Amino acid sequence: MRLKKLRIEHGISQKDLGKKFNAAQNTISNWENGTREIPQNTLIEIANFFNVSTDYLLGRGR
Repeated sequence: MRLKKLRIEHGISQKDLGKKFNAAQNTISNWENGTREIPQNTLIEIANFFNVSTDYLLGRGR
């Protein structure tokens, strides 16, 4: 999962990312740590937000 890397590169806090995608800060933390899966529709929205593929976001591609 490259969510944390992308978030930090873009200077976005977990709290602000959570606001953007209607998720609590601890949910963002769980997504980043892999202890909770991102819902498919949210995964696509996050990938679009960072202008990357879902495969890249999940760590499956470059």
